[in-house]
Amino acid sequence: MNGKTKDIQNVCIFVGMNINISKIKEYILPAEWYPQDAIQLTWPHEGTDWAPYLTEITETYLQLADAITRYDPLLVVATPEPDRIMILLENRLSSEQMKKVILFTTDSNDTWARDHGAVSGINPLTGKVYLLDFHFNGWGEKFPWKKDNCITRNLFLGAQMRFGDEKVSRTEIWHNGHIPTAAAIELSTNIIDENDFVLEGGSIESDGEGTIFTTSHCLTAPHRNQPLTQRQIEIQLKKRLGADRIIWLDYGILPGDDTDGHIDTTVRICPDHKILYVELTDKKDALYNDFRKLKDQLQDFAARNTSLQSESHYELIALPFPDAIYDGKERLPATYANFLILNDAVIVPTYYQATKDKEAMDIIQSVFPTRKIIGIDARTIIRQHGSIHCLTMQYPIGTFRKKR
Repeated sequence: MNGKTKDIQNVCIFVGMNINISKIKEYILPAEWYPQDAIQLTWPHEGTDWAPYLTEITETYLQLADAITRYDPLLVVATPEPDRIMILLENRLSSEQMKKVILFTTDSNDTWARDHGAVSGINPLTGKVYLLDFHFNGWGEKFPWKKDNCITRNLFLGAQMRFGDEKVSRTEIWHNGHIPTAAAIELSTNIIDENDFVLEGGSIESDGEGTIFTTSHCLTAPHRNQPLTQRQIEIQLKKRLGADRIIWLDYGILPGDDTDGHIDTTVRICPDHKILYVELTDKKDALYNDFRKLKDQLQDFAARNTSLQSESHYELIALPFPDAIYDGKERLPATYANFLILNDAVIVPTYYQATKDKEAMDIIQSVFPTRKIIGIDARTIIRQHGSIHCLTMQYPIGTFRKKR
C-alpha cells in the first residue's frame, strides 16, 4: 500500500494542498498548516525525567493546554494519575475548553509526542487519513522507549475498540472527565504498522507537495536503521511517506540535542513556499561555522529548485538565534524554530529575551498573517533538550468523526 500510485486523468485541487498531477499517490504527508482535528500532549509524571522540576513543567503544560484548546481539540495521554490531571485541567480551562479535551490513560516513558506520536498521511483526492505508526526507540536507544513506542497502538487501537464497538480495552478513554458509555467520537482512519522502520516526527518536514526535508546526521545516526545507507533510507522514506523528493540537510546541530539533529529545531517549512531557518550571526559563537554552512546549503537548494506541484520558488526567511542559555555548564538547545501551528494560531517558544522573543514572533506573524501568535516560556522545556513542537503532535482533519 505504501507508495502505490493510481492513474487519475483529471486535475485535482484539494483543500490545503497544491496538486496538479496525473498520478496521485495513495497518501502524501500534508504540510503542518493543513486543517487539524486535534493536538496530542503526553503528560509528564514522576516516572519521567521531568521529576526534578515536575511542578514547573506541569505549569508549562497547563499553559499549552489553555492555548491549544482555544483553537483545537486536545488529546491528553495521561498516566499514572488521570484524575489529578483532569482536576488540573478543569481548574485552568473554561467549561467550553474542557469540551475539547479527551484524555487517554496508557503507560509512557516520557512526553515527546512529536516523536512517539503517529505521522499522518492524507489521500489528496479523498482526504482519507492514514496514521503511520513508525518505530520509536528513544532516539537511537539513548533512553527508555518501549512504553512510548506502544502509545500510538494503545491510543488509537484502544480508541477504535472503545469508540467503534464499545468493547473494553486496556486503554481507558476519558471524555469531559468521564469514561463514556458511548463516546462522542470515533476513529475515522487507517492505522499502518511501520514498526520495522525507525522514524521520529521531529526529523521530517513536508511542504505538502511531495517534498520531505530531513537531516543526514539524524537519520543515519547509530542504532536507528543500520545497516541501511543514506540512499537506502531515502528509498524507504519515499515509499513509506508517499514522497517524490527527499532533501537532505547536513549542517546545523544545536548543543544538547539528544535527537542527533532533528530538523524541527532549525528549519521549518511554511505556507507560500517560505522556509524559516535559524541564523546565527555571532561569529565568535562556537556554532557559527556549522550554522553558516546550513544557511549556504539552504540558499543553494532554493536557487536550484522549485516546489514539485506548483513549481513555485522557495523563499528563505531567517529567525534570530536566542542568546545562549545554560543549565550549569551545559548549553541548552534554545530555538525559535520549534513552534507549533494550530488551526488559527501559532504557539512560539520564548526564552525571557524580550528583544529576540519579539523579533521571532514578529517574523512568524509575517509568515502566518491570519493566525494569532502566542508566546509561551520554554525555558523549562529546554532543560530536557526539546521545545514546544517536540512536545506535541497534530492530527489532520478527518482523523476523527462524530458518532451519529
